[in-house]
Amino acid sequence: MKSITLTRFLIEQEREADALPTELRMLIETVARACKAIGNAVSKGALGEVLGSLGSENVQGEVQKKLDVIANELLLEANEWGGHLAAMASEEMETLHRIPHRYPKGEYLLLFDPIDGSSNIDVGLTVGTIFSVLVAPAECSGRDVTEEDFLQPGSRQVAAGYALYGPQALLVLTIGAGVYEFTLDREIGSWRMTDGPMTMPQGAREFAINMSNRRQWSPAVTRYIDERVAGSEGPLGKDYNMRWTASMVADIHRILKRGGIFLYPADAREPGKARLRLMYEANPMAFLVTQAGGAATDGTTAILDIAPSGLHQRVGVVIGDKAEVAAASAMAEVG
Repeated sequence: MKSITLTRFLIEQEREADALPTELRMLIETVARACKAIGNAVSKGALGEVLGSLGSENVQGEVQKKLDVIANELLLEANEWGGHLAAMASEEMETLHRIPHRYPKGEYLLLFDPIDGSSNIDVGLTVGTIFSVLVAPAECSGRDVTEEDFLQPGSRQVAAGYALYGPQALLVLTIGAGVYEFTLDREIGSWRMTDGPMTMPQGAREFAINMSNRRQWSPAVTRYIDERVAGSEGPLGKDYNMRWTASMVADIHRILKRGGIFLYPADAREPGKARLRLMYEANPMAFLVTQAGGAATDGTTAILDIAPSGLHQRVGVVIGDKAEVAAASAMAEVG
């Protein structure tokens, strides 16, 4: 039996007791089309002159790759005219992007990381796009949207997902009723469902962490990792594998498919210093993983419960298998 398309899946969700508003369905389809265009640019590589850096920095102080800027523009251009959005925000931009006055405005707010794992671009490794959708506060209908309107906890997301540009182009999506995977059929240009509802396997002995940051970890994170590195001869009596791709999309997708845990803890030397962005990375990934049966914290607090203080706020991330996340959190609480 042939898998159903993304469009059919979304329309069926819309028909089932109005589980999906029409405007949200159309917004997700628009984001999915933009992801196809980004995936096409990624696949061309040097032939499309998209490799290398621009020599400029984004608001995060990170050197921008050409593809960072190209993907950002593709998402802005695809979404600003459809009438589904009140405003957008991107990891690559200092502040929000308001919908031009010549276009109609909608009730949703879109946040995105146009290219996650951009350090992988020039060497042909996996990168992706992450997105999150919120409902704009009701009072926005009578005024311009502000940054404060975006500062909602992740629990208020109405949709989130990511596109993964690797051996296959994949789109993984949740609208709050399970997690579904779609693979791009390049012959017909359509996203087709290939998995879902996805349930993250529990009990997998695998973790993803950047070991080069070991000197910056807290004693709790060091103890958690040391116990797993010790393997069958250590206190857990079990051997673990370690994986790290320098692309959150790739690491989270692997965890969704075969279990395990992903950690990018805050720097213990400077309390509050962390790498990953709450609004563009942690919140959407936490929504997806919890929908698939996992858990997500900043080390102690559930990520989806964090009240944002800014568009580019950073947080520590511990996400994946419920038991492993609980074990890491328990160590953090002890100190």
